[in-house]
Amino acid sequence: MSAPPWHAEHWARLQARRERNAMPHALLLCGPAGLGKRDFMHRFAQGLLCTQAVQGEPCGQCRSCQLFVAGTHPDYAVLSYGLRKDGVQRSEIVVDQIRELSARLAMASQFGGWQIVCIDPADAMNTAAANALLKTLEEPSPQTLLLLVADAPWRLPQTIRSRCQRIEFHLPSRDVSLGWLRQQGVKDAESALDAAGGNPGLARAWAEEGVLARRLEVRKDLGALAAGRGEALEVVKRWLDNEPEQRLWFAAQAVADEVKARASAATGPLASQLDAEALDQWFMLANRTRESWRGPLRGDLLLLELLSRWR
Repeated sequence: MSAPPWHAEHWARLQARRERNAMPHALLLCGPAGLGKRDFMHRFAQGLLCTQAVQGEPCGQCRSCQLFVAGTHPDYAVLSYGLRKDGVQRSEIVVDQIRELSARLAMASQFGGWQIVCIDPADAMNTAAANALLKTLEEPSPQTLLLLVADAPWRLPQTIRSRCQRIEFHLPSRDVSLGWLRQQGVKDAESALDAAGGNPGLARAWAEEGVLARRLEVRKDLGALAAGRGEALEVVKRWLDNEPEQRLWFAAQAVADEVKARASAATGPLASQLDAEALDQWFMLANRTRESWRGPLRGDLLLLELLSRWR
């Protein structure tokens, strides 16, 4: 599968640095989920390790490429969530993992070229792990490259961010996104892109998964509640059973469309009885509820509080 067009500029800049032997020792790839940061990272790392790369593109045939694809290349590693002693997956990257990484990078490359380590998601490092990584960033070994991938780079300490060359993936223009989606065979590309908030990668995934129907269900639920035809408890049960975080995203999106419609003196999609200020407060509460979803509070109570304020 060819790289999306919004990767081209970042790719060209990195290859120019590679050609003049001016590669940084650490890259921070960041931006919204769905824009292909990880695909970009894998392609770039494989190209650096490939023995027959052309303009940075891996050949896919040499021994290095074969080992990379198989996940057994001795000079490439991915550091992510590890397992606790009881076998349960951790929810953060811990200091012992970073210490093992530092020990690995202190050794010579087995193939005599680059040593590359990807930390993904880098924003999952706890404080101790980030502090340990800082020492490695301050004293990099020759021909080593750290690739940090983060959807939420602001969670990384400034000391880490300042020592990485930042590659930030932004949402492409609507025309570029629609052109790419249609090339990918996405039907009703405009609706899919609207649902995904302008994110083409997310739009394609959601279109393939039938998520647009879920978006319509959320709007129908809110419209029914506003008209007094529905019960908040019934809506809570339905949302809890099927992608509640995504439904909260669509709920906030629907309210934003309601506000826009009122601003242009048009009829909103929800026919809410709330005034402009109350709609704005509900929009913010919906987003706070989504952000709190993985926390200690009960999801059913969070949803009930939110929907009880809707009319």
